[in-house]
Amino acid sequence: MSETNAIIAIAARDMLKFLRDPGRLVAAVVFPFVMIFLLGGTLQLNLGRSTGFNFIAFTFTGFLGMTLFQSTAQGLTSLMDDRQNDFAQELFVSPVSRYSIVFGKILGEASVAIMQVLPMILFAVILRVPLTPAHIALLVPVAILSCFMGGAFGLLLLNTMSDSRASNQIFNFVFLPQYFLAGLISPINILPWYLEALSLISPMRYVIDLTRGVVFNGSPEYSRVVLASPTTNVAVLALMFMVFMVIGTALFVRRETNR
Repeated sequence: MSETNAIIAIAARDMLKFLRDPGRLVAAVVFPFVMIFLLGGTLQLNLGRSTGFNFIAFTFTGFLGMTLFQSTAQGLTSLMDDRQNDFAQELFVSPVSRYSIVFGKILGEASVAIMQVLPMILFAVILRVPLTPAHIALLVPVAILSCFMGGAFGLLLLNTMSDSRASNQIFNFVFLPQYFLAGLISPINILPWYLEALSLISPMRYVIDLTRGVVFNGSPEYSRVVLASPTTNVAVLALMFMVFMVIGTALFVRRETNR
């Protein structure tokens, strides 16, 4: 029970920080809508007819998966602030499992990421993305898996950072190439072998592809926008999560213990 209480308390702290930041709330709502509207609308008019599928829906699913994954991963950088004000050390001297502390942090940032994408479901109606109640129901477990995958990936990256400035540089270096390698705004069915190799090790690829697999399921353009079956994507994401979580937590705990 003490472990559960600790996880809930740490997660609730992150949610409360998000709700008390009006600037972050506005940015979380406005940015995805503007990007989907501009990019999706532009690509639909210029490429939609030639490619034969809905580019607005394609862009929507890309930004939905990216937001869930990246928001949770970047949220883990708040541990840098906790480290600087010694809050992390206070957590580690408490009689709570190290994995519970890290899991609570990931759970909190996952909750924040899901709060950020809820308005995107309303945007889908405005932008005429073909989302049915069945699609929305299937997106719930997809969102949870994507967030936890992002949290584990962010935890692993956190061990390469020394301060907040370094975290911004590293995250930009890691995430920007994934926008193209994961097919965020353009299809990646055909890539040169060296880019294909990099794409296959990009976690965001499987998050976005899983999201598209749910939204485009049963549509005529499914085979043109989805790279792998949902089962394959879930299996790869589950394996990556376990590896990143175990290695990332072990490195983080050792680093904090030696401070």
